[in-house]
Amino acid sequence: MGVSGDFESFCGNLIITNTSDISQRYRTITWRLNKQYYGSESETAHSLYVGSYGRDTAIHNAHDMDMIFTLPESAYYRFNTYAGNKQSALLQEVRSALQITYPNTSIRGDGQVVVVNFSDGMRFEVVPVFAAREGGYIYPDTNGGGSWQITNPEPEMSALNARNLSTNGNLRRLCRMIRSWRRANSVAISGLQIDTFAYNFIIGWAHKDKSYLYYDYISRDFFGYLKNFDRNQDYWLAPGSGQRVYRKGPFESKAEAAYNNSLLAISYYSDDKPWSAKQKFREVYGSYFPS
Repeated sequence: MGVSGDFESFCGNLIITNTSDISQRYRTITWRLNKQYYGSESETAHSLYVGSYGRDTAIHNAHDMDMIFTLPESAYYRFNTYAGNKQSALLQEVRSALQITYPNTSIRGDGQVVVVNFSDGMRFEVVPVFAAREGGYIYPDTNGGGSWQITNPEPEMSALNARNLSTNGNLRRLCRMIRSWRRANSVAISGLQIDTFAYNFIIGWAHKDKSYLYYDYISRDFFGYLKNFDRNQDYWLAPGSGQRVYRKGPFESKAEAAYNNSLLAISYYSDDKPWSAKQKFREVYGSYFPS
């Protein structure tokens, strides 16, 4: 198929196919919490997809789905009257509400989220939040005795969407490709790190408005960009929100290996050795890349 066909097939393989299952569970969780906190039967009000799925950069067989649910302000004041770890009490109340709908499902409070572990391996991480007057959301953090923290995911999603539109859809496809690399090579890098790096990289990339024909080059150039980071840098600023995105672990050495394999794959395509080129990119991206 050549470079264009191979990468178009690869990107197609990364598309999530079980969106109806995800949507059904999202709507059921939303319905349960609306019934609990608002006396409403709505399956959509007060909730929002966030994380990789919310930014539309998640890939096929992604198991973790992140969502926030905005509780009424009165609940914030109610929990603030509690002695001890107020945030833990909030997570446990939300957990108990969800357990009514999912009595046979493993549900637990964990740090900042309520985790709903479905039997097929899908996991919803539900963050109960309150609208912050200065913008964004207040969320509970049970660590260190408990505290309230601020998050602002909507500007991140808006910034990513705008840059994706201005780069012919290449930004989101790059984000998904790098998730495939992460999965295939067990790279210590978070989804928000990936999206932040891709967002910053692509605006200066020479072929940002082109498409699949240049994806061997975007592979080479992005891994070249990643491998040269200062290994002592602890955090970066997320697009849109400017929140700190902390390093999860070292990724530069694996990026350098991917860069070198991308160089070899490009040379094999140039020498009319498409099978060898695809094997090298399969070393980079794993089995989603066509063989």
